[in-house]
Formats: sequence, C-alpha cells, structure tokens
Amino acid sequence: MRNIKLHIEYDGTNYSGWQVQKKLKTIQSTIENALRKILQEKIRLIVSGRTDTGVHAQDQVANFSTQSKITLLKLRPALNSNLPLDITITKVEGVKRDFHSRFSVKSKIYRYTILNRPYRSSFLRNRVYFYPYHLDVGLMQKEARSLLGRHDFTAFRASGSSSKDAFKTIKRLKVARDKDFIYIDIEADGFLYNMARGIVGTLIDVGRGKLSCGSLKKILLSKNRRLTGQTAPARGLCLVKVNY
Repeated sequence: MRNIKLHIEYDGTNYSGWQVQKKLKTIQSTIENALRKILQEKIRLIVSGRTDTGVHAQDQVANFSTQSKITLLKLRPALNSNLPLDITITKVEGVKRDFHSRFSVKSKIYRYTILNRPYRSSFLRNRVYFYPYHLDVGLMQKEARSLLGRHDFTAFRASGSSSKDAFKTIKRLKVARDKDFIYIDIEADGFLYNMARGIVGTLIDVGRGKLSCGSLKKILLSKNRRLTGQTAPARGLCLVKVNY
C-alpha cells in the first residue's frame, strides 16, 4: 500500500467547502471522483484541515492510500486533466506510511485580503473583501499583538465548532498595507471553526475605530463570542501554506 501526498491549489468560489456533503459540490468529492476514475479504486482523502464555502487555497495538502502502481510522474497530469480549471494539483509526492496530512501538521498560514479603496474590483470580487472605509493599519497591527502566543480562543470560535480544545498558539499575526490592499497573515498551530475570519472581522472594527485600544485583550479573556466583530466574508481568506 502506497501513501501519496497531494499539494492542491483551488478557487473555492463555486464549492460548498472542502468536505464531502450529500448533493453538494465540494473540493474533496471532486478530487476523489477524479482519483477513482484514474486509479479504479475507492479513494478517501485525508486533508490538513477543512476549508469553508468560498475559502481558497494556494497550497492545501492531502494524502491517500492506494494499491495502484501508477507513477507519480503520470499521476499529476492525469489528475489535472480530469479536474475542473478551478482545482489544480501542483505537486505529487510519495511519503512514508505514517504521514498524516492532519495530525502531522506543525502550523498553517492563512492570508486574508482586504481591498480598501472607494470602489470595488470586478476581477477580484471573489478573492478579496471590498471594504470602502478607511482602516488604521497601525492600530490594527498594535492590537493584533495581543493575540500572539498560546491562548483560549473561545471568543473567536463560531458556533458549530467540533473542537473540544479551544487553546491554540498564534505564532505570527501581521497586518500590512500595500497600496489599496491590506493583508492579514495568521500562522498558528491550529484554527477553530471561523477563528481566522472572526479575528479579521474584529481587527476591522479596531481599524474602523469601533473598538478602542486594549479591546482585543479584553475580548480574548472574556471568552465571549458576542463581544467580537463580524465574521469576515469567506472570499477574502486563502490557505497559503501548511508546515510539517
């Protein structure tokens, strides 16, 4: 039995998230169907972490077991020829049998992109969150430092989360402006359901002046989801890298 690792890039706009769901088009089901057609086996993908409806990935990672003897050199082009244009396999690797895409993860990096100018973008409408009001990036970055380190992130967890442990470690949280774009990069050892988007929405309220200095620390300690800002829209979020 071989263990094969896939690196996957996708635009999540037209999918109901990663996980297989009855009667819905998902990233997982689309790739598994392509693998089944090529390998003539029932394949189950193990992923580093599920992404929600509309969330994108630059380098998602998944692995699967197979008895097929197809070469890795042939598998990638075979998969890409059987996948829609909004899903691409960028790399295929043979890995040790004990490699597990989820349990072997050391950290994941997400990037949230905000288009911060008075007018929208037709070309980027599915990849950024258009926010026309001025945001104080310096204040957002200053407040973001409160979330660095290991904390109980219950306040930033949306209802429906299956995780019992709300303690996560944020290793890096950077807010930066590049002309009309604001990028929020978050690296953590794990994420609760909607945690990244909850953090972004709260930072937007900070940048808009709706929350005062010291608010993020108070919200974090309160463990009260009602004190946080909006959950930022999915379209601005992208899984950039999974570290092992």
